[in-house]
Amino acid sequence: MHFIFSDKVVLLFDFWSVHSPAGMAVSVLVVLLLAVLYESIKFAKMKLLYQTLVNMPTSTSERLEGADQDSSSSVSPVVSRPRLRWLLSHFGQSLIHVAQVVIGYFIMLAVMSYNTWIFLGVVLGSAVGYYLAYPLLSID
Repeated sequence: MHFIFSDKVVLLFDFWSVHSPAGMAVSVLVVLLLAVLYESIKFAKMKLLYQTLVNMPTSTSERLEGADQDSSSSVSPVVSRPRLRWLLSHFGQSLIHVAQVVIGYFIMLAVMSYNTWIFLGVVLGSAVGYYLAYPLLSID
């Protein structure tokens, strides 16, 4: 297989069939925005994880590790407030991870159309997304 320069391609789904230069330009823009979104989600996930770890009291995190080790000996029916916050944060991070994986696979499948314009849109979108999202990562 090799990359081709063409304005005719089917991307991801049968209904996303491109047959004109204008359609290719719109498709490249959509794929570019998907790549920017992917990079933004990646940085947002890192920042959210950092903020969760910083805001978690150290005694609670030590208690969580201890509770995981001896959970069979004492089961508490009431979930503590810091543990509930941690569980909600973990659930949110898991949802963000699923969104990141789904968008990543869509981008991969778009590149596997072996269309050079789509490939360049993904590369440019990744670069723009990294350029825009990296300053937001500034960890204080």
